[in-house]
Amino acid sequence: MNQPATSRQPQHPPASQPDPESKPLRGIERIGIPKPLFWGFVAVLIYMIGDGVEISYLTDYLTQPDGGGLAGEQATFATVTVYGVAVMLASWLSGTLSAIWGPRRVIWLGAAWWVVFEAIFLFAAIPSQNFAFIVTTYGIRGFAYPLFAFAFLVWAQTTSPTRMRGSVAGWFWFAFTGGLPTLGAGVAALAIGPLGFSLHDTLVLSLVLVAAGGILGSFAVREPNGLKPIADASVANPRSHRRLLEGVDILWRDRRTLFGGLVRIVNTAPQYGFFAMFPFTFGSAGTNEGFLSIAQIATLTAAAYGANIAANLFFGVFGDYFGWRRTVTVFGCLGCAVATPLWYFTAIATESFPVTIALGCLYGVLLAGFVPLSALMPSMVRHKDKGASLAILNLGAGGAAFVGPMVVTLAYPLVGGGGVAIIFSCLYLGVAALSTRLKDPSDPGEKRLAARAGAV
Repeated sequence: MNQPATSRQPQHPPASQPDPESKPLRGIERIGIPKPLFWGFVAVLIYMIGDGVEISYLTDYLTQPDGGGLAGEQATFATVTVYGVAVMLASWLSGTLSAIWGPRRVIWLGAAWWVVFEAIFLFAAIPSQNFAFIVTTYGIRGFAYPLFAFAFLVWAQTTSPTRMRGSVAGWFWFAFTGGLPTLGAGVAALAIGPLGFSLHDTLVLSLVLVAAGGILGSFAVREPNGLKPIADASVANPRSHRRLLEGVDILWRDRRTLFGGLVRIVNTAPQYGFFAMFPFTFGSAGTNEGFLSIAQIATLTAAAYGANIAANLFFGVFGDYFGWRRTVTVFGCLGCAVATPLWYFTAIATESFPVTIALGCLYGVLLAGFVPLSALMPSMVRHKDKGASLAILNLGAGGAAFVGPMVVTLAYPLVGGGGVAIIFSCLYLGVAALSTRLKDPSDPGEKRLAARAGAV
């Protein structure tokens, strides 16, 4: 009798088919980049350069008479509050929608969304000098970059061999932070300065760069699984939008995902908080007589980010040997718990720009110790839950931009900059304890411990 059409027979690979985990690495795969995904990393870099062009001057431009014509608090509300909410929501959606549609479709959406709403923002909203129109279009555009960039992170982490996932995470964050804010701010400085672009024309340049990165990411990546939902045989209807709920209920189905999300929030929350606070502690904002000029604070920011970018690659590869969880706990959590108060109190005590730069770079390097978290979180869960797990990770990345400045806003008037630095250190210590729960047999560090135990 013929089998019913709806029945599925388990498919087993032929005995002669090589195990992808044991295949030798060749070419660019030796440095941690899966060959089918190479152009995706390039696309993320170009796209995020375009997205980062505006970071250093958009708020000021929106207050100028020939720009948006907004009041200062209105411009800040548009570029920080509304935009930040959109980024946080889209960071979560990037994982859950990738699980349902396949990450390539989410990348298409993120590319088209940015271009369309940026065009409306530049050529209709800003010239109108209408607060509601500017806030609405810019806020809606905030959904775009997490859909593009974080969907690619989902794609890379769910299709890469386990042994390469730490390195893949390192390359992703290298491309992401290399574009936003580092090279993006550099392109803006070059365009506005030596090239003589107007502020508006520089934003048009950012539109061109994002469009180029979006086209590259949408059509040049050859990995074949990008259009498939992230599911396994246990999922009856992998494209059902009921799976959106899996991006929430996984928090109590697997508490490790909740702990990982909290670790991710604390990862960069102090970074956002510090750079919001430094003009009032190290600089001369408000009534403070600081020891750094505005230009020196900008240089400090660039140096710390630059050190972080280089270290992202190192800790991605290092985590594949030392262990993902151990790298996050030792270098990320505990390292930053020491580096944050050391940076602040030493800078205040010495009032030395070189010392402040050096300790800022140390913090940037140790911050990269969290990179293997992007490999660890999807590896802890079943295949069908990988998109949901990465959605929580991405939500943590977006939430950090709120938590850091919020801590400064609430605590700085009460305890000052030193108190804020201690609070940040305590947060790192708290998530260090949580990170010890993020264990999975696929973690290279856990594999080595198991091998040693078996040898004994």
